[in-house]
Amino acid sequence: MKSTLRTRALLLTAASSLALTLSACGSGDSGETAASADTGSMESTESSAMPMSDEEPFGSGCSAVPADGEGSFDGMTDDPVATAASNNPALSTLVTAVGAAGLADSLNSAEDITVLAPANPAFEAVPADALEALLADKEQLTAVLTHHVIEGRLAPEELAGTHMTLGGDEVTIEGSGEDFSVPAEGTVLGESQASVICGNVQTANATVYIIDQVLAPPAA
Repeated sequence: MKSTLRTRALLLTAASSLALTLSACGSGDSGETAASADTGSMESTESSAMPMSDEEPFGSGCSAVPADGEGSFDGMTDDPVATAASNNPALSTLVTAVGAAGLADSLNSAEDITVLAPANPAFEAVPADALEALLADKEQLTAVLTHHVIEGRLAPEELAGTHMTLGGDEVTIEGSGEDFSVPAEGTVLGESQASVICGNVQTANATVYIIDQVLAPPAA
């Protein structure tokens, strides 16, 4: 096209000037269009990286989560789940257990999971000798922890039901709205149901529901 314009310029200077002017205007529009496309692409990427649920975290246990910093609800959204949990003091015992089982990297690299995360008091309720034995048995600890991780990222309205876990077994959750629980027979202590005390907590790759008891896989 440039060669054609130069040839026309030799023949019709005025026509060439007009053509160049129109070409320049067209080029500017094209640049704006490209910029708009780039902006749209960036917005699409940012949108796809946002948490799947727009609902706020709920539950009485949410008061134990820091109001600001990396361990806050906002701070946790930027990090994969094991890293996010390590910044939240309400989940420090769980983080210790995940470290003992060597699962941090696996959880961080997983895509779209739901984690039923026992809060510190859930571990404190387990007899000290039983908890110590569990932490020392990597195979059994892995079975217990992966039982708390569900395939797929579940919003509150999808939480109730029976779900496949990363441990290859199933966990059943009952309830609706902001009231969810796991039946007593699904807990380590087996004395009362496990309740969601802070739900719909978002991390970069997971939706977390903090619970008040440690769950037990069927074979445990």
